[in-house]
Amino acid sequence: MTTKEIKTEIQQALNNIPDSVLQDVLDYLNSLKGKSTVEIKRAQNLRQILQEDKDLLRKLAE
Repeated sequence: MTTKEIKTEIQQALNNIPDSVLQDVLDYLNSLKGKSTVEIKRAQNLRQILQEDKDLLRKLAE
């Protein structure tokens, strides 16, 4: 996908999410400003691990 196509997809996704979530999305995007590529990749990897293991984490929390 080109950058333009990705931005169009993001805009379409934003048009379909509840208004109550928009501020969270904006805050997340703003939090990425000024971070290095390594820091962003690390955060992406952590998010992926947490998503993959959410059931296990839920069981551990119980």
